[in-house]
Amino acid sequence: MNKWLRKSFVVMVSILTFGLVTPSQFINNVNAEKPISNRDAFEVSTTEGTFAKATGSLGEAEFNKDKFMEDLIKQAEEQSYQKFGMKIKPVIENEFREVIFPNIEKALGETASQFPEEDLKNLVITEQPGKGQSEKIFNIKNSLTNKDILRFHVRRDNPPQAGYWFNFHYHTYHDEYQSHHDLGSIYWDKNTPPKWMS
Repeated sequence: MNKWLRKSFVVMVSILTFGLVTPSQFINNVNAEKPISNRDAFEVSTTEGTFAKATGSLGEAEFNKDKFMEDLIKQAEEQSYQKFGMKIKPVIENEFREVIFPNIEKALGETASQFPEEDLKNLVITEQPGKGQSEKIFNIKNSLTNKDILRFHVRRDNPPQAGYWFNFHYHTYHDEYQSHHDLGSIYWDKNTPPKWMS
């Protein structure tokens, strides 16, 4: 089928099916029927080249545990700073990085060691910290089951005569998120801290 006729047919199919059959579906079906030698270089590079890159040379991409953990830790740090917002972050950033974040990294590493590689690659970090008074910084969940594995929180404490403190802790699915696993605390001030993400 020459190119002009094929393009016309694709447009006609799209119009008649109200978009239910997309042109790419049709082209992929036509290309599957044609031998590779009859295809031009553009067709081969755009259809099969992308597939090979996405699947690691037509096989499943190799999982790299170190790279996975590095990315997870980086996302955890970004989520934490997003949670703090522009008013809190400049005040506690250095202490958080030196005191609290190493404990978060340790908790993530200990959790990762409990999972075999095929399960570990399904763990993801949530995308949005809690705003306002919410304690949630981020959760680690299994993307297949959509169940939380770890929940990282920060609570505002105001002990009598001691000012405001940020208590960092996490909960785990092992005990249905009941126990607080302490990560450390950072002193804020005697004045009430602003809301998260403000």
